Amino acid sequence: MPSYIPKAISRPRPYLLSFTWADDTTDTFLLTAFRDECPCAYCKGETIMGTTYSFGIKQFAPGMNELTALTPVGNYGIQATWKDGHDTGIYTWEMLKTIATKHHLTESELNELSEKE
Repeated sequence: MPSYIPKAISRPRPYLLSFTWADDTTDTFLLTAFRDECPCAYCKGETIMGTTYSFGIKQFAPGMNELTALTPVGNYGIQATWKDGHDTGIYTWEMLKTIATKHHLTESELNELSEKE
């Protein structure tokens, strides 16, 4: 199993997402970062054969950072559904590993977040 395929996905807090990878490492990050990285054309824009058709639209809506579901997509990733109804972003396993590594919270940062609750 490649190291970028998660063994487990969990929600340690309502605002966090955590992935445990095949190599037994764990990355935990904020759902806001996950939503900001949505790969769909609406969020990131779309370029086809060198022509840019849209540049992406940053949406601000109630519930936009509240994850309601993660649905497997084939054997290559997951699709996120958000409380505001957005559900067109498909995150491949490799993309998830990149996002998790980029936005990984340290133990100290996780402790600070817990103390603010």
